[in-house]
Amino acid sequence: MDLQDIENRIRGHIEGCDVKAETDGYYVTVHVVSDQFEDMRAVKRQQTVYGALTELIADGSLHAININAKAPSEIS
Repeated sequence: MDLQDIENRIRGHIEGCDVKAETDGYYVTVHVVSDQFEDMRAVKRQQTVYGALTELIADGSLHAININAKAPSEIS
């Protein structure tokens, strides 16, 4: 799994976001911070990130993902 590809897909889908993808060899965890997430429920945030990765999920390239999506105001 190419983590840079995952990050680029998310950046292309969520304009102006900060994103970091990492893996433990099985699970991929993505940390995404975006102004778009302000006043957005957690489920909608995850759906937004999943939207960037639909192709990878559909073809089986990406099958185990954890999403940490936050608005800038939630970062301490």
